[in-house]
Amino acid sequence: MSFDPAVIARVAAIVAAVLYLGLVAFQLALALGAPWGRAAYGGQSAELSTALRVSSAIAVIVWSGVALVVLRRAGVTGWAPLPDAWLPVAVWVVVGLSAVAIVMNAITPSALERAIWLPVAILLFGSTLTVALAAPR
Repeated sequence: MSFDPAVIARVAAIVAAVLYLGLVAFQLALALGAPWGRAAYGGQSAELSTALRVSSAIAVIVWSGVALVVLRRAGVTGWAPLPDAWLPVAVWVVVGLSAVAIVMNAITPSALERAIWLPVAILLFGSTLTVALAAPR
């Protein structure tokens, strides 16, 4: 039995998008003042500083854009915030950032952050790598 790489890429992109949606929701909650800081930014305090809340607001925009890039690269959506010619490289950049996220979440001093975000980072790495490798050329 053989699998169509385009279908595999679309499924992986949808998995990644769902995970990014969760990340976006979490960052939005942090930006709006949710006391979940123990699960972010090294877990230093439950309440985030204004600077970290602004960082979370920026993360909402960035991760939303990344989700659209991954979805567009796999052909799931018709629009991304980058030109189509840039998407293959952009997805590989996301794969690299996902690898860094694995390391950062593995070494965080916050056990709660590690428990939540390390598995998410691993899944995001796998799903974006799959999109990078399987999306139509």
